[in-house]
Amino acid sequence: MRRAVCPGSYDPATNGHLDIIERASQLFDEVVVAVLVNKKKQGLFSIDERLEMLREVTAKLPNVRVDSWHGLLVDYCRQNGIVAIAKGLRSVSDFDYELQMAQMNRELSGVETLLMSNNPAYSFLSSSLVKEVATYGGDVAQMVPPLVHKRLMERLPGTE
Repeated sequence: MRRAVCPGSYDPATNGHLDIIERASQLFDEVVVAVLVNKKKQGLFSIDERLEMLREVTAKLPNVRVDSWHGLLVDYCRQNGIVAIAKGLRSVSDFDYELQMAQMNRELSGVETLLMSNNPAYSFLSSSLVKEVATYGGDVAQMVPPLVHKRLMERLPGTE
């Protein structure tokens, strides 16, 4: 079985994230959506909330599993028999950063990285930008799955 991981903070998951997850699920037998646990950072949503939302929004994809991890991603890959990391690229600056990470991960473990160009409709999306726009009352309904939008509106003051 060929497994890939789609790592990220997913705070919150966007339609751009889901596009990459869905496309990766067509290429691999199993895709693990792995939520980064960084105890030094306080996210808008807890790790458990992110895991729950991701499980709900990926439920229609039978070969997608949601998990969390802390530490080196390559260690997670080794422990779970994962041969590839699937990441989305929005811009040239993403490419510069992701290329360095891909080369480091390959050097450390032999795990390959699949860099996928984002759907142009989502090329501007980031979780940080979605949170910022929503905080100031901007309409982000078309940028995130409906469940995520509902939770975002409940969480941010003055957005309901």
